[in-house]
Amino acid sequence: MDKIKIAVAKGDGIGPEIMDAVIHIFEAANVPLDYQFIEMGKTFYDKGFSTGMTNEAKETVEQLGILFKGPMETPKGKGVKSINVTARKTWSTFANRRHFRSLNGVDTVFSQAGIPIDLTIVRENIEGTYGGIEHMISQDVALCRRLITRPGSEQVIRFAFEMAKKEGFKTVTCAHKANIMKLTDGLFLETFNEIAKDYPEIIANDIIVDDLAMKLVSKPQSFEVVVLTNLQGDIMSDLCAGLVGGLGFAPSANIGDQISIFEAVHGTAPDITGKNIANPTALLLSSFMMLRHLGLMEQADNIENALLCTLEQGKHTGDFGDKNTASLNTTDFANAIIANLGNKPSGPEGRKSRATASYSLPQKPAEQKMMQTVARKSEKVVGIDLFIESNLIAKDLAEILKQSETADCKLIMISNRGTQVWPSGSVFTECIDQYRVRFEVEKGKETSLALMFDLAAHAAKNLLVTSTEILRYFDDKPAYSLAQGQ
Repeated sequence: MDKIKIAVAKGDGIGPEIMDAVIHIFEAANVPLDYQFIEMGKTFYDKGFSTGMTNEAKETVEQLGILFKGPMETPKGKGVKSINVTARKTWSTFANRRHFRSLNGVDTVFSQAGIPIDLTIVRENIEGTYGGIEHMISQDVALCRRLITRPGSEQVIRFAFEMAKKEGFKTVTCAHKANIMKLTDGLFLETFNEIAKDYPEIIANDIIVDDLAMKLVSKPQSFEVVVLTNLQGDIMSDLCAGLVGGLGFAPSANIGDQISIFEAVHGTAPDITGKNIANPTALLLSSFMMLRHLGLMEQADNIENALLCTLEQGKHTGDFGDKNTASLNTTDFANAIIANLGNKPSGPEGRKSRATASYSLPQKPAEQKMMQTVARKSEKVVGIDLFIESNLIAKDLAEILKQSETADCKLIMISNRGTQVWPSGSVFTECIDQYRVRFEVEKGKETSLALMFDLAAHAAKNLLVTSTEILRYFDDKPAYSLAQGQ
């Protein structure tokens, strides 16, 4: 078999140690990979590369389509974006898959109770609050825009269903907060329900994300595949890591149409760097998803069963296992796994590869892809929200704003931190210096963008307008939310 070229970034801290251990196991198992080592991580940020990678590293990943990486540190402060998040977003790896399962030799509350865990979190990886679009819109108010898109939701949700179909999962659950965030999470849930119709053989259901958190720590065996938006998925996946022994047993794959990244999601552990005592299990578990993605099913199954045999034998690094038995260093733990190649555990085996697959190098797009859904039937402009910095109380602010009304577009609402404070409200509602004020036409009527920006400009003559949002109807449905109490 010809060797498949992959890009490898060893990472920071313990990254080089655990990467070397995994590659040592690959070599012993005759995995046909050709490693192209690239310069990426905090070290290269410190050398002046603002994305944390050299131009040559970026070109190598884009040429090969696969990045296998160790943990990387993002410099704290300085306004620096996460090196890991930048890589995922730059290369459009829209689906973050993390698989959590009980492992013999890794004691948890659930393993001791005889409750097996085998669940997969699929997290949207590009948008949501991780767009990182933030502004200080007054000295006291920070704003983060949370972008949920229909095309982005479609990508990750369809990935979850396709993965479930290919690997034999029977249930896919959408976790959300659509009861509160009716437009953003509402769009995600609406998209889920539409796509679920294409997979009648799979049971599709949904759950409020806080209810999911409770059920994951009480009945985790109730779930197989859970798909979530970005921030919620990040939190829930770390929760799931705690169910199976911690981030040291949490593999991660970031899947895109052209480029995919496989990585350990735990930290760089600077306190043990260079001591050869780090646990390589998370990175090794991540490698199984990579090998199967590359079509190397036999090799993935062989190494996974060797790992399970090693754990079943009670062999462990210092961060887990029976404290009454001596722990192994990183090198010896890797060698113990190598010694078990070809063996199978007496307990449950690894996830048997269900289908053959082949891997081909990605075709470099000629230009950036514009993702669009079916065109809307109709849309119309019905008003504008102005975000205004002011220390006036709402009723006094309203008197000034009424001067900007037009014949058709009237001031109908003022809110503060999302709660209506004019024309009705409560004296108990405490306010800050950032208001949202809404001008809107009568129901059934419409206006124009030009008139709304003229209105905003008129208001800006007397008040500090920090941001605007146009109010629209799509297919006769309002595309904006009401304030609390409106």
